[in-house]
Amino acid sequence: MNKAFAILVLSLPLSFPAAGEERQNFFDDPFVQVTGAMASCPVPEGPLLTQAEFREAAHVRAQHGTSCYYSGRCRLANSYLYDKEIVPRVKQYILRDGRFDNTSVWVLGQRRLVTLMGCVQTREQAEALEKSVMLVDDVMNVVNQLMVGTQGTPPYKPAAPSH
Repeated sequence: MNKAFAILVLSLPLSFPAAGEERQNFFDDPFVQVTGAMASCPVPEGPLLTQAEFREAAHVRAQHGTSCYYSGRCRLANSYLYDKEIVPRVKQYILRDGRFDNTSVWVLGQRRLVTLMGCVQTREQAEALEKSVMLVDDVMNVVNQLMVGTQGTPPYKPAAPSH
């Protein structure tokens, strides 16, 4: 076997993810369920990646994370450093508000961006939730992926069914 062929063969498992490869939260992005009143709401998958997706995302995340600091918009050296503090405060804010007790909402924090996923009763409730979360300190923006009701296709990737 020549050296080039051996290198190619050894690199194959790293280049092509195996079917059914385990997905995990490699970056430890905070992802929590905040409310759970709508039992049949599709559960979001969350920030799960394959090993290959993780390697692909690492460079982009490093660039995006530090650009906030270099531009003067962040006091911390990387915008992802805020997320583990922001998400618990977002959860607290939503729970204490009281207007969203009849929803099923999950919150994901990545780079000071808060993504809201799950189900609400009305479009107005989704908009009110988005505006409320924008008020939490250090939140740079809110991505609203909430659906009205529990029927239909969610605007987020749902979790794989449990076996």
